[in-house]
Amino acid sequence: MAPPLPRPPVVLSIAGSDPSGGAGIRADLKTCSALGAYGTCVITALTAQSTRGVTQVHEVPTEIVRAQVETLVADVRVDVVKLGVLASAQIVEMVHDLLATGPPATAQVVLDPVMVSTSGSRLLAPDAVAAVRALLPRADVITPNLPEAAVLLGEDTVGTADDLRGQAQRLLDLGARRVLLTGGHPGGDASVDLWADAAGSVPIEAPRIATSSTHGTGCTLSSAIAALRPRHEDWLPAVLEAKARLTEALRHGDSPDIGRGPGPVHHFHEQARWRAPLSSGVVANR
Repeated sequence: MAPPLPRPPVVLSIAGSDPSGGAGIRADLKTCSALGAYGTCVITALTAQSTRGVTQVHEVPTEIVRAQVETLVADVRVDVVKLGVLASAQIVEMVHDLLATGPPATAQVVLDPVMVSTSGSRLLAPDAVAAVRALLPRADVITPNLPEAAVLLGEDTVGTADDLRGQAQRLLDLGARRVLLTGGHPGGDASVDLWADAAGSVPIEAPRIATSSTHGTGCTLSSAIAALRPRHEDWLPAVLEAKARLTEALRHGDSPDIGRGPGPVHHFHEQARWRAPLSSGVVANR
């Protein structure tokens, strides 16, 4: 008899649905699978979306989002919660309440404050920004990009290293425990993110990959952090591994050739090699 496999960490993604498979819930589940975690999901918004943009967004009723979470966690133990598109102030407030009082309250939380898609479509109602700010202290890590950080702070988008450190500190002052400010948007040969916590700030640098396949990078990075955190004793090592894996997913992003717009990163690049057929002793009896 084969020895039992170790129990995988369980990640709950609470986010929106992207039919193209490159972002949102589908990117989160792919990332979890690629990294050996077990992904579960609660859908907050249905989008009509492709690599070329978002044409419609339908918010899932708040009571249905709550029922999805409560039904799931009554049965399944969740190790890490990843929050993506939360769509409306009502959904943000309801999720905040569940994370404070319900069974997910013991889980660690990664918050990716998604507000606008890669193609420029708004995915968070303007009146929900204040609710997201109030959610910051409940998250163990937040992963805003530069435009999202600017919205949370009510400031202009910045680009210099000093400006990034200042905004990261102000996010900590708002109550965030740990901040990964993803600064890959300005130009240059390197993609530099900034990690900040109570101990100070640390730049995280990786080669900038020349590719247009950037759809879902924020979703993929944040869900990778969630999937990898149970393997590490602290958050920063999980963030460093997640950043390295995203860099490789970007490097291979053009291979799948998905869509005619900005394609997705290659979530399964490590598994995408032709392999010999698996011999498991299974036979067909005709």
